[in-house]
Amino acid sequence: MEETLGFIGGGNMAQAMMAGIIDSKIFSPENIIVGDLNKDSLKVLEKNYGVNTTTDNNEVVRKAQIVILAVKPHICDIVIDQIKDNVKKDTLIISIAAGKKISQLEERFERDVKLIRVMPNTPALVGKGMSAISSNERVSEGELKEVLEIFESFGEAELIEEKLMDVVTGISGSSPAYVYMFIEALADGGVLEGMPRDKAYKMAAATVLGSAQMVLKTGKHPGELKDMVCSPGGTTIEAVSILENKGLRSAMIEAVRGCVKKSKEL
Repeated sequence: MEETLGFIGGGNMAQAMMAGIIDSKIFSPENIIVGDLNKDSLKVLEKNYGVNTTTDNNEVVRKAQIVILAVKPHICDIVIDQIKDNVKKDTLIISIAAGKKISQLEERFERDVKLIRVMPNTPALVGKGMSAISSNERVSEGELKEVLEIFESFGEAELIEEKLMDVVTGISGSSPAYVYMFIEALADGGVLEGMPRDKAYKMAAATVLGSAQMVLKTGKHPGELKDMVCSPGGTTIEAVSILENKGLRSAMIEAVRGCVKKSKEL
């Protein structure tokens, strides 16, 4: 793309996005500009990615046609107040601030702006992110397609209705933490039975990764894939029976519901 892409905020998520975008050649490093107050962070970005940097967020807005607000929710309003007078009519503003609704962002800008809200997750750091994308009515289909291409450069991306964003938090944004707990517990079981911890973590994590790929690539229902592993009277159905008795399924559902409820309260 011949446009300039801007980031306000140069933290881990912004760097994960940059890596995917540059690797996919969607934008070249010289067409990316990053604004951050931390000069040491900017030096790292220049060295690792070859992008342009500045401590002036308004410079980002003046130069970029697409601007990603890669800042924490409590910083988002401060940044918008800094840049709102310099945002051009056709600039695409993309916010990844959790809990910040499009209507809230529009109100803060105090003018008509093309706004896109995205909920990515931390596996973007290894190019396996999952991002949910919503926009206001000022964003065209062509612009949404361009944004999808950007976020698909470091994982998967889906367009959704904004009213589902809190649900996305429960099953995608926050859920890596649940999966890490499952991997840790699975490995602990192996350690209890005598396996060295490093090997237990590797086997547990690789199995979770492979199982997830089976769901995505085969298109089969997870229950069908589970049944393929469960032989009559075998070891797997014995383990599945224990997990059901201990409430794994209901605990996970309640965890998601609790996460969604908290997201709505923020």
